[in-house]
Amino acid sequence: DLEYDPGQYLKLIQPILEGKADVVYGSRFVSGDYRRVLYFWHMLGNKFLTLVSNMLTNLNLTDMETCYKVFKKDVLDRVSIEENRFGFEPEITAKISKMDVRIYEIGISYSGRTYQEGKKISWKDGLSALRCVIKYNLFR
Repeated sequence: DLEYDPGQYLKLIQPILEGKADVVYGSRFVSGDYRRVLYFWHMLGNKFLTLVSNMLTNLNLTDMETCYKVFKKDVLDRVSIEENRFGFEPEITAKISKMDVRIYEIGISYSGRTYQEGKKISWKDGLSALRCVIKYNLFR
């Protein structure tokens, strides 16, 4: 859907190639190249989910729900994923936070879609993500 620019993967893998990181998150909230301004409540929900996740993982991410995440293969080999949809981000974040891995974050551009353009996320997805933040940090 091109909300994210595939060309930015080269920037995302750079800290791994340089031996600095094991995991890299792309952040829509750290100065990237550009971003389309849309939906205050989506941004607020994302920041809330990231805040709760950070409190429970002791990480300092700015965008836990980002689509762009890059992992070294050996990190992914140690993670078993149960969730799909928007539960994936809280689950993988909780699980890698318990590992001895170096996590980096890099600003990325973002061109979000409107609902008329095909965006499908709703407040129910936010509740599901919050459930996963709690589940994988407190009960796993």
